[in-house]
Amino acid sequence: PDLIGHEKFGLGNVKYNISRIHVTAVELPSASISLLPGSGIKLVIGNASLTIDMNWSIRTWMFKDSGRGTVHISKVFVTAVFSTPLDNTGPTSISLTSCRTTSGDIDIKLNGKS
Repeated sequence: PDLIGHEKFGLGNVKYNISRIHVTAVELPSASISLLPGSGIKLVIGNASLTIDMNWSIRTWMFKDSGRGTVHISKVFVTAVFSTPLDNTGPTSISLTSCRTTSGDIDIKLNGKS
């Protein structure tokens, strides 16, 4: 979905619109899934990266600008634990028990008219 909003900075508001958000690359060089006896599943992803392309525009009382942008997030680490009750009373269900995510670097490039 598009991100539309405004923020107050100093003497005025900045209105922004981020649209046409597309994930263009995902790299998972290190990923593993392991069973946790009696409790569920553990997913570990290490050193992942993600690239997103988008359109952006901003408007203030003094100027406006718009263009294309790229966000590259790298050194992403995720550890998630899912529980899988084994009660045989219905369909198997999976629920997220815990999740921890960290990212190391974020590189943002904006190309605009200004």
